[in-house]
Amino acid sequence: MNTQTLEQMKQLRLHGMHRAFSTSLSPQSIDYTNDELMAYLMQSEWDDRQNRKIERLTKAARFRYGAVMENIDYDPTRNIDKNQINRFASCDFVKQKENILITGSTGAGKSYMASAIGHQACSLGHKVMYFNTVKLFTMLKTSKADGSYVKQINKLEKQDLLIFDDFGLKGLDNINRHSFMEIIEDRHGKKSTIIASQLPVEAWHEIIGEQTIADAILDRLVHTAHRIDIKGESMRKKLKNKQ
Repeated sequence: MNTQTLEQMKQLRLHGMHRAFSTSLSPQSIDYTNDELMAYLMQSEWDDRQNRKIERLTKAARFRYGAVMENIDYDPTRNIDKNQINRFASCDFVKQKENILITGSTGAGKSYMASAIGHQACSLGHKVMYFNTVKLFTMLKTSKADGSYVKQINKLEKQDLLIFDDFGLKGLDNINRHSFMEIIEDRHGKKSTIIASQLPVEAWHEIIGEQTIADAILDRLVHTAHRIDIKGESMRKKLKNKQ
């Protein structure tokens, strides 16, 4: 009977329950009551499905770093409000459709922080995608040529959290400017966006170009945004010196 039950669990893809029931059959297992065994099996299946969901979301996000919020450096010279970052861990900003703008010099840890927040959002079940901004716009230009542009834009729109890393390394040409406007317009008041940049927000107007469009984009981005301006020396240089 137990063999048949295990086989049925496998066919129904109840992988967590299958492992838990197999364990419960060993001589060394706890002597569960019926209620306890049922609760154990259900919890095991729940945990397994949640873990697999988080794994799928994290893989789909394509993060640059395997970052976690617990490893963010709060050295006083970095000008990071620990309480503010800890509040981001609940991802209420995602539920409230708010944006986060992270600025700082090269190597300051902007990408790591953005990735850490993104990983946290995945762990809470949110759909996230991470992009190097230059590569994203290159991909969108290519998609215009092969006819998949609308599909790509729709995919970006559906993400609960979209992360633009290294924004501002190159000024936007007319095609990229209109793509950026379309993305931000689609997400405004509906989804959250994180932008990490070496340039202060005040310089983004020039990077975007064309005053009318730049005004429209920044009005939608900055109005509901949390701001993080990281100070201090390069974290890469700091780590190298420690080593």
